[in-house]
Amino acid sequence: MEVIARGAEAVVYADGDVVVKHRPPKRYRAPELDEHLRATRTRREARLLALAKRAGVPAPVVLDVDPEEKKLCMSRVRGEKLSRLVGGMEVPELREVFATAGVLAGRLHAKGIIHGDLTTANMLLSGGRVYFIDFGLGEVSTSHEAMGTDLLVFRKCVRSTHFQQEEVILDAFFSGYRSTFAGAERAIEKMHTIERRGRYFEDRG
Repeated sequence: MEVIARGAEAVVYADGDVVVKHRPPKRYRAPELDEHLRATRTRREARLLALAKRAGVPAPVVLDVDPEEKKLCMSRVRGEKLSRLVGGMEVPELREVFATAGVLAGRLHAKGIIHGDLTTANMLLSGGRVYFIDFGLGEVSTSHEAMGTDLLVFRKCVRSTHFQQEEVILDAFFSGYRSTFAGAERAIEKMHTIERRGRYFEDRG
């Protein structure tokens, strides 16, 4: 199997049209805690992917879950990460793609699904559709704090990685987000609150 991604907590392999995400042991954690965390996160990610699909958000299809081996098998979405495509997009395409991304984020939050790592590296463009991938840090929550954090992660990603296209991307994204989530304004206001809170502690540091 080919390694296609390696993160802090998991290694992702691909074999044809199947992707396997494996969470290997972490030696710095107590063995019992490590076993519990890896199994729980594997099951939780599988559940979040299934919930995302039901919410109308394109995402990999769960094929198998093995909590004992800490492995999650999914369908492979063949596409390019938006993080790699943004620089080559014209403004009309940027608006269309990120309005769609905002619509999808709104659908997630409307169903109480928090992605946990909402960045352009976890969004794929495949066959003209935007897919969300890697729900490994996600959770089910109706907390506006969690939603605001999700949005802030996205905004910080855009500001740091795609600063030249920041205004267009964020305008389109939040327009799409508002169109599908009735609680959008509260979540966005919470995003601003969290950001101000972070700046306060940075200033005091």
